[in-house]
Formats: sequence, structure tokens, C-alpha cells
Amino acid sequence: MLIRKEYHTNGSLMGIWKIDETIEELLELFPSSIRSEADSYIKSVRSNRRIREWLSTRIMLLELLGELKIILNREDGKPYIEDGSYHISISHTRDHAAILLHKTHPVGIDIEIISDRVEILAYKFISENEYIDPEHKTLHQLLHWSVKECMFKLINEQGIDFKKHLFVHRFTPKQSGMINATEYKTNKQKIFSLNYEVHPEYVLTWVVEN
Repeated sequence: MLIRKEYHTNGSLMGIWKIDETIEELLELFPSSIRSEADSYIKSVRSNRRIREWLSTRIMLLELLGELKIILNREDGKPYIEDGSYHISISHTRDHAAILLHKTHPVGIDIEIISDRVEILAYKFISENEYIDPEHKTLHQLLHWSVKECMFKLINEQGIDFKKHLFVHRFTPKQSGMINATEYKTNKQKIFSLNYEVHPEYVLTWVVEN
């Protein structure tokens, strides 16, 4: 079910889908004109979770734009819209999917379920020079990961090391706000200003590249 459709002042369009439908219920919503595409995907994938994610994102795109668009994937796995009418970014977490669209600028979005599992993996993507608030450790680490996921989606480079090449500037987590981060993979060393929100079940970050 589409739980959020939001136009932003920077020209982007965001959608959030609560994936509470079965595969059969999603197929009933899927456009009949491209049902063969869905059938082919279902036959090629064993994971019901992945099937539900795939179906829900394509139905969400139709509901966001009010017209049928085909989502394809490049060799590196990044999605794009077949006719090139929008830049698109897609993210999934448990029972939620997110899409960000913009007609002229590349975009990145990431949605992550809140879990303390991130503490086990934090050493792999957070450097010693990045600040983590000890009073909000799990949330802060999760936002670091989510921010870096968004940046990764925008940087067209191979071999990106989240710990070495992506740096999140100091911030203290709130319910929502902006986070600045710098990439050191390219000569541009571009600074990104990302939006974030903290929800009861998940965190959400997104950015439009200027």
C-alpha cells in the first residue's frame, strides 16, 4: 500500500510503500499489459521477499506517476527507467520500499529497518574520525550506513570503500534534519547534503545531486 507520496521543492518526488500484501494480491494490482514481465521474474527468483519487493516498487512507480514506466537495471545493478524520463533510486527494507524520482538530476534514497545488528558491522564502514553519539549509538550508526548507501548510489565509481572514501560530518541524531557528507573517491571530493528522518520502524535518507 502506498503510504506516502510527496513532492519536494527541489523537484523530486518520493514514494514509500508498506509491503503488507501477498504476491497474489500484488499481482492483482500489476499492470496487465506487462504481466508477462512479472511472470518471468517470478519464475527466475526463489525468494518470496524479493518478489514482493520487485512487484511493489513497480506498482508504486505507476501510482506515483499515473503512467506506466519500465524499470530496468544496469550491469552494476543500479535501476533506471527505460525511456529516460526520470532519474530513479530504489531502496528496500523489511516490509517497506522507497522510491525517489527527479526529471533532471541524479537521486539517491535509502531506507533501513532499525536494528542493533548494525553495531556488529559498524567497524567496517565507520572510520575512527567519524563521530558517533554514545547515547544514540545504534541510531547514529544506522544513519551513517544509510547516508553512505545514498552516496554510493550517486557516485559512478567502482571499488568504493565506505570507511575510506565516504565521510559523514559530525551531527547529533534528531527526528529529522540534514546531514553533510564528503566523498573522497573522486578528484571532485564532492560534499553532499542529505535529508534524513527517523521513524518508529525505520530510518530514511535521501538526496538530489546538484
